[in-house]
Amino acid sequence: MIGLRYTRAKRRNRFISFISLISMVGIALGVAVLIVVLSVMNGFQTEVRTRILGVASHLVLTGPGNSLSDWQAVIRMATGHPRVVAAAPFVQAQAMLTGEGTARGVAVRGVLPQDEDKVADFSQHMVSGRLDALQPGAFGIVLGADLARALRVVTGDKLALIAPQGIVTPAGVVPRLKQFTLVGTFDVGFNDADAGLALINLEDAQRLYQLDQRVSGVRLKLVDLFEARKVGRELIAEQPELYGYDWTNSNPNLFRAVQIEKRMMFIILTLIVAVATFNVVSTLVMLVTDKQADIAILRTLGAAPASIMQVFMVQGSVIGVLGTLLGVIGGVILAFNVEPVVGAIEKTFGVSFMDKNVYLIPYLPSEVQSQDVAAIALISLTLAFLATLYPSWRASKVNPAEALRYE
Repeated sequence: MIGLRYTRAKRRNRFISFISLISMVGIALGVAVLIVVLSVMNGFQTEVRTRILGVASHLVLTGPGNSLSDWQAVIRMATGHPRVVAAAPFVQAQAMLTGEGTARGVAVRGVLPQDEDKVADFSQHMVSGRLDALQPGAFGIVLGADLARALRVVTGDKLALIAPQGIVTPAGVVPRLKQFTLVGTFDVGFNDADAGLALINLEDAQRLYQLDQRVSGVRLKLVDLFEARKVGRELIAEQPELYGYDWTNSNPNLFRAVQIEKRMMFIILTLIVAVATFNVVSTLVMLVTDKQADIAILRTLGAAPASIMQVFMVQGSVIGVLGTLLGVIGGVILAFNVEPVVGAIEKTFGVSFMDKNVYLIPYLPSEVQSQDVAAIALISLTLAFLATLYPSWRASKVNPAEALRYE
C-alpha cells in the first residue's frame, strides 16, 4: 500500500519524479525496439525460406547412388502419408550451357511440369513463356532470368547443352552435346536458382544422361514444412533402402547465419533494456535518500526491515511493469505496421532504405511471434525486479536514530 502511494504521490523532489519517468520511458523504448527488430528479422527469415522453398522442396527421397528405379512406387507410398501434400520425380545433374558466344555451368533439373507445379512455385514466377512448354522430345529449356541474361538469350533462341558424360569413339571421348530451345525464364528472387538453374523435361533429361527409366529422386511437399525430418524418418522406416534429406539440409549455412544473427541481435538489444533498468536503481537510491525520515518513522512504529524492502520493491516494480506494458503495446503495434511507417518516412524525407536495385527483398517484412514477445516481456520484468533489490536492501538498513537526528 505504501509503495503504491509513493508511486502516485506528488513528491517534493521533482527531479526524482523526472528520473522515474525517464526510467519508464527507457524500458518502454527498449522493449518496443526489441520487439520490432526481432519481428523484422522473423519476416526476413520467413521471406528467405519461402523463396528457397519455391525452388527447393520440403523433403527429398532418393536411393543408393542418388538414383531411383521404381520411383512410381515411392510416390504412391509417399502420397499415402497423411502429412504429404504432393510428390514429383526429378533428375538432377550438371551441365554447361553455351549461347551467343558465352558459356555457363548450370545445375540441370529434369521435371514433369504438371507434377512440378504441385511441389514448387516456378509457374508463379515465370517472366516469359510457360513451364508446361517443356514437352517430352521437344528439348525445350527454362532458365533463371539472370542466367538467361548472362547467356544473352531470349525466348525462342537456341542453346547448346554439354553433358559431362561422354561418348566413347575411336577418336576418344566426345562430350554429349544437345541443342535446346529456350521456352521460358523465371525469377524467383533466389540467386542460386535465378543464376544457375535450368529446367528441362524429365524424359529429355533421362535420355540425355542415359538414365533409362531411373530418376535422381522424388521431391515432396508437406502440410507443415517443420515436420520434414519427422515425416522423412517415418517414410524411410517403411522402405529402409531409401535415403532422405529435408529443406534444412539444402542451405544450412544460410539458415544458420540468419538464426545466429537473430540471436545476437536479441542479446545486443536486450542491453538497451538493461541500461534502462539501471535508471530504476538510481531512481530508488535517490528516493531512499529522500525518504529516510519516513523510513525511520515506519521503523519506530514497528515496521520490519523486510516490510521496508517491500515498499521500495513495489515502487520499482511498478515502473518496470508500466514500462514493459507500454513497450509491448507500442512494439506490437509498430511491428504490425512497419511497412506503412517506413513508407511514410521515405516519402517525407525523400530517402529509400531498401532500394530494389540493391537489395534482394526491397521492403521490410515483419512477423510478430508470440514467443518472442513473451520472452522480451519476461526479461524486462526480471531485470526491473532485480534492479529494485539493492536500493530496497539499503532502505531496510536505515538506522532510525541516525535518520531522525537532525529532523
